[in-house]
Amino acid sequence: MTDFLDDLKGKYAHEPTFLQAVEEMALSLKPLFEDPEKGDYYKRAFCAIAEPERTLKFRVSWMDDAGNLQFNRGWRVEFNSVLGPYKGGLRFHPTANEGILKFLGFEQIFKNALTGLAMGGGKGGSDFNPKGKSDAEVIRFCQSFMTELARYLHPSTDVPAGDIGVGGREIGAMYGQYKRLKNKHGEGILTGKGALWGGSPFRPEATGYGLVYIMKIAVEKGLGKSMEGMRCALSGSGNVCQYAAQKCIEFGAKVISVSDSNGCVVFEDGMTTEQLATMIDCKEVKRARLSTLGEGFGTYHAGESPWSLEDLKVDLALPCATQNEINGEAAARLVKNGVVGVGEGANLPTDMDGQNAFRAAGVIYIPGKAANAGGVGVSGLEMAQNAQRLTWKPEEVDTRLKDMMAYIYQQMEDHAPKGGTLEQGANIAGFIKVVQGMKELGWFY
Repeated sequence: MTDFLDDLKGKYAHEPTFLQAVEEMALSLKPLFEDPEKGDYYKRAFCAIAEPERTLKFRVSWMDDAGNLQFNRGWRVEFNSVLGPYKGGLRFHPTANEGILKFLGFEQIFKNALTGLAMGGGKGGSDFNPKGKSDAEVIRFCQSFMTELARYLHPSTDVPAGDIGVGGREIGAMYGQYKRLKNKHGEGILTGKGALWGGSPFRPEATGYGLVYIMKIAVEKGLGKSMEGMRCALSGSGNVCQYAAQKCIEFGAKVISVSDSNGCVVFEDGMTTEQLATMIDCKEVKRARLSTLGEGFGTYHAGESPWSLEDLKVDLALPCATQNEINGEAAARLVKNGVVGVGEGANLPTDMDGQNAFRAAGVIYIPGKAANAGGVGVSGLEMAQNAQRLTWKPEEVDTRLKDMMAYIYQQMEDHAPKGGTLEQGANIAGFIKVVQGMKELGWFY
């Protein structure tokens, strides 16, 4: 494995986040690689999985409101289709690049495997920045992006969803363009759709709700406690954070922080439902910064994150913003301030030093591929509803989501090696499913 990782680093030195994800996964799978009978088999399988099946790159041309032609880069990393069609979101953000999307697609393989649904792993997006753009500019960009991507999509081949920078507005514009191009209606080639045209109940809420559902199980089973009264620090203020905050409040926990890229807000006595509604209006309607909310919306700390504040007492940390937001220093600070559990609402928000600090302190740590799998899980349920030409009742989707998160937690427990962690259990469970699928299809032996 050392030779393989060194070779990978030589090939993809310009993709550090992807290399980080692969190395972290390899370290977590060490018990399998050291198995005297199947160790070499698992190593070879891992080497195969770490290369995408296909990477699509394309130019996206679009017209701004001033009539100027603009250009962005677009990608779709179709990483692994062993268990089903490629499934994973589209990210529109200026930091998006091929390496970031490969890291996300690699994680998605094992996340999707944990759900128990027939979904492979993929990811895509563009370095287009929706912030500061008019609705008309965003719609024109989305139409151009879908014009390029549509030729590769099919319900049985590749089914993208949303991610950072891609919400209901963007999904709607892309799906509308697909319908124009293909003259096919009702095809489930995107998930996260609106309720009027094939969307699923609870899809917007699914990632945030699922995060809190699995953390509730972890707190009750792992700590023998209740979430009621626990101080939950959340980062981010988008879709995942919003619904995680709502469910935390419903369970009697105190949401003590939210954030955006400019700073964070602290609610020392816990966020109220009124303050949550204010934040949702700010982000989803006005598309403004938290700094504009002023008095009555907690205490604003410019240039800070919940993980940089020295004396913020925390029971549960729920990072819901972006990758590598919690480093070793921030993790040590959280441990000092009383954290007992960490659940990742974002993808890989804790770097290797941070993870090591949590492990050393005995903190319950549930990685993103398990903790935030509820989103893609309900995307899979949306695909099932589209195939049936039916829409299930909200209660049915919510029940399935709860059951799915309980199933994921059970897999983590069942596959964690003796003396190991829940994180190892998640990685091993997902990896073994993918390898078994490769073997049964004759793709690896």
